[in-house]
Amino acid sequence: MTSSKGVALVTGASAGIGAVYADRLARRGYDVVLVARDVAHMMALGERLRKETGVAVELIPADLTLEDDLAKIEQPVAADDVTLLVNNAGMSLKGGILENGGQELSRIIALNVTAPTRLASAAAKAFVAKGAGAIVNLSSVLALAPEMFEGVYSGTKAYLLNLSQAMAAQLKDKGVHIQVVLPGATRTELWEKAGRDVNTFPEGFLMEVDDMVDAALVGFDRKETVTIPPLADEGQFTAMQQARLAMAPNLSKSQVAPRYRRHTMM
Repeated sequence: MTSSKGVALVTGASAGIGAVYADRLARRGYDVVLVARDVAHMMALGERLRKETGVAVELIPADLTLEDDLAKIEQPVAADDVTLLVNNAGMSLKGGILENGGQELSRIIALNVTAPTRLASAAAKAFVAKGAGAIVNLSSVLALAPEMFEGVYSGTKAYLLNLSQAMAAQLKDKGVHIQVVLPGATRTELWEKAGRDVNTFPEGFLMEVDDMVDAALVGFDRKETVTIPPLADEGQFTAMQQARLAMAPNLSKSQVAPRYRRHTMM
């Protein structure tokens, strides 16, 4: 792989958001490494990208909930020619914490939390050593609105938001750009797998996947840390961030806050 832009490694790249990211990045001149479980769809995408863009395409079948497969992907992520990691692979649940057992809960945490964390760690170490590179983590607007959906999925996405903001602060002076993307409801196969019919959603609620990824790449080009494609009023998020940061100095004190002290009646 010899692209001047280097290599973009995209997880969950057989369909949906990951497939569109792979398409857009290939058209920008990146060679691409596609990682996914669905080999047939991934092969079809890879062949199309080779024909239409001329970039080099590598396919790595992997289930990132499995230790051996995850460890296998950590190696190319840390390779010298990789310049961009897109942590897109993820899943939702049918139902929530009351409707699922330990196996289902462990699986979503493995895919939505453990895998992107380990891949981001491997990429960050390699990028810091080179002084250049970028990591894109796919979160969700539910990271900001946990009451809207079941808490396990939104909790994993809140974790990615937290991780990304912390990494951005830590790596900003080391040549590494961190972006976290918070899509709203997007037309992908994720909904069907979670047992939801997208045709029942209110009009204007569901964003097309191409539009979402194109908007996210505008944010990437602007070096945004947090990109929320459906949010028209950026001031709302800015105000929330400012309020959060203003609260930070008051979050760790040697004394209990007066509102939590017991008042003895005389």
